[in-house]
Amino acid sequence: MPVTNTLPDFSQGAAYVRGRYVPIGEAAIPITDWGFLRSDATYDVVTVWDGAFFRLDAHLERFFASCARFRLDPGLSAQGITQVLAQCVRLAGLRSAYVEMVVTRGQPPWGSRDPRLAVNQFYAFAVPYVWIANAEQRARGLDLVVSSVQRIPASSVDPRAKNYHWNDLTMGLLGALDAGGDTAVLTDGAGNVVEGPGFNVFCVNAQGVLVTPAQGVLEGITRRTVIEMAQAAGLPLQVRALPAAELRVAREVFLSSSAGGVLPVTRVDGQPVGDGAVGPVTRRMVQTYWDWHQDPRHRLALEDVAPPAG
Repeated sequence: MPVTNTLPDFSQGAAYVRGRYVPIGEAAIPITDWGFLRSDATYDVVTVWDGAFFRLDAHLERFFASCARFRLDPGLSAQGITQVLAQCVRLAGLRSAYVEMVVTRGQPPWGSRDPRLAVNQFYAFAVPYVWIANAEQRARGLDLVVSSVQRIPASSVDPRAKNYHWNDLTMGLLGALDAGGDTAVLTDGAGNVVEGPGFNVFCVNAQGVLVTPAQGVLEGITRRTVIEMAQAAGLPLQVRALPAAELRVAREVFLSSSAGGVLPVTRVDGQPVGDGAVGPVTRRMVQTYWDWHQDPRHRLALEDVAPPAG
């Protein structure tokens, strides 16, 4: 009889599901898990570049803060999560990866709607590095649409705790794509831009000041990195409300996201930003961001992470 290869195929990515490592295509959660039924979950995404995690400590800090905010327990320490994430990357054979950690509410006993009775579940996965803008878009700059969709108020869902309440972001994105744009930034109830689907926004305003919204946004690790880079470079910086009108007349606009780093925007609502080319501050931030990936302060090499016990 022919010999059948029964070894799991991790070539497309690897996941950690209820204590087991499985190929990404086999990763699943129960349909009755409140993470699926109610978006009752939190997560965080860290990247691996050239064989090293970038700012994993900051991502873990935010992940545990999000867990505390939503009263979720991952059931693992920071070291334990680090080992699981690294193992997912190793199994997939990746040197550059998009790595996600997730805690879902799980399911309370049948007949109960008490979330305190649910057994929380931890999941993780690693897949090849994900860009939210393709190579052409990164070169020419994105066309950003200021959406009429209002972001969920922070009083309802705290945006500082990473969550899957994305319907407003999805509707804004669909509207932008239908209008011929590349992506969307949502606004609050006062006409200020806040954030988009998976990114924060920055602009260099007419006075040459770098501005990013202060309220109603996820405090992204890439956003934090850009703020630190700007401070290190001595650039004038303001973290405050950013009116949509100010964004529309800015000299430069760019986005920040783990899925791509610093991404230039050269059109807002179909109109050129500045002279329509990627500006000097944006170019400097792009270069510095990738340079920082080689800084030992922000790197954790995969080979320096011990494998999980057992």
